Amino acid sequence: MTTSAELGLPALTVSPGGVVTTTLTVRNETDIVEAYALEVVGACAPWTTVEPARVSLYPGTSETVTVRLAPPRSPDVRAGEFPLGIRVLPAERPELVTVPETTVTVTPFHELRAALAPRRRRGWLRARYRASVRNLGNAVTTVTFTPGQAGEELRFRVTPDRVRLEPGESAEAGVRVRTRRLIWFGKPVTRAFEIAVGRAAAAPAGEATATATATATADEQGGLSSADLQQSLNGEFVQLSIFPRWLLVLLAALIALLLAWFALVRPTVQSSAKQAAQQAVDQKASAWPSPPAGTAPTGSAGGNTGGKPGSGQPSGGTGGGPAAAGGGAGQQSSATIDVQTAGGAAAVGSYQVPKGKVFGITDIVVANFQGDQGLITIKFGDQTITTIALETFRNQDYHWVTPIEVSEDQTVTASVTCQQPGTPASGKQASGCHELLNVSGELIDTKG
Repeated sequence: MTTSAELGLPALTVSPGGVVTTTLTVRNETDIVEAYALEVVGACAPWTTVEPARVSLYPGTSETVTVRLAPPRSPDVRAGEFPLGIRVLPAERPELVTVPETTVTVTPFHELRAALAPRRRRGWLRARYRASVRNLGNAVTTVTFTPGQAGEELRFRVTPDRVRLEPGESAEAGVRVRTRRLIWFGKPVTRAFEIAVGRAAAAPAGEATATATATATADEQGGLSSADLQQSLNGEFVQLSIFPRWLLVLLAALIALLLAWFALVRPTVQSSAKQAAQQAVDQKASAWPSPPAGTAPTGSAGGNTGGKPGSGQPSGGTGGGPAAAGGGAGQQSSATIDVQTAGGAAAVGSYQVPKGKVFGITDIVVANFQGDQGLITIKFGDQTITTIALETFRNQDYHWVTPIEVSEDQTVTASVTCQQPGTPASGKQASGCHELLNVSGELIDTKG
């Protein structure tokens, strides 16, 4: 005495997303009334049901139930052959359990989902994109990325250009787009392109959007679809000009202004300046009286006549006006005081007003041409005019509208305290400090 069960078909073929049914016949060959629980076992169990799942049989009777196979269209349901078993378990005599088996072939289907991010980029010469793809089929698929453009303005580089994807697996490819030439001026230019995403050795299919899903299904018995999957990802590269259009207009306006300046304005300005300068010279010359006949200017050429530190001599005619003649009249004069001293030492240079003269000083110029560091103090007789830190200037000048008078036998002195010699234009540090003081004004005869 036993329990027997038999499936209606020795082998089954089912497509994901489809439904296939078969029968199961259970026979009670025992001598008691028996109840049987019917349970699906194996890899097909998640999507296989038995209707009804429990039967009761009298001795020597049988009953046929329906076995329904409905695999979902999902990467989790792999393509291939899988065993299907139905456990028939008696309630009263569980030791008489039996498990009839059959083979179920799940046909492959292919489905890809691809996208391009971002869809549009802006740049001067190149841009980068990301092409992503996911295998939503139930079979291993090799996917290729093939970029293209209607014209020849763009060059592409895809890394990697093909990937092998297991069911449910995703991958990304970097896409580099580069133009062949720059746009210097003008409006931005939009260049459209597409990337064909499909199975290796795929034949071109119809167009699709960048986020659409292309599907090819094998509905033939156990075979693949004759049409390979492919879809197009559409993208745009907006090429910008190096210089905006308004800059071109501005440059043209500037060039026009420069041409107008050199052609029209500059000659007029130069002519006006020459006329004004000539008028000033004429007015200045007419303001000075001519010297009486038989007189000549006195004094020697300006500068340090003795060549020794601390000495100075007046020079005639350096003040810009003609020398005066006659008792009590004066003439323009200047003197230069040359002071040299070693580092860390002090020195005094002076110029003494000659006998019978009064020096009306209106201008002084102090020169620190080496860039020395220290102090210089300038005195007119007993009157201290100024004390200056040497490192704060290279050339310094002072001017007075009302002359400062220095009497005869009094001196104009320049006292220098050298802290550190500077570096002149030759680039080699000097061995000592060296300052020059030039005083200018009118040397007037005293009245006897």
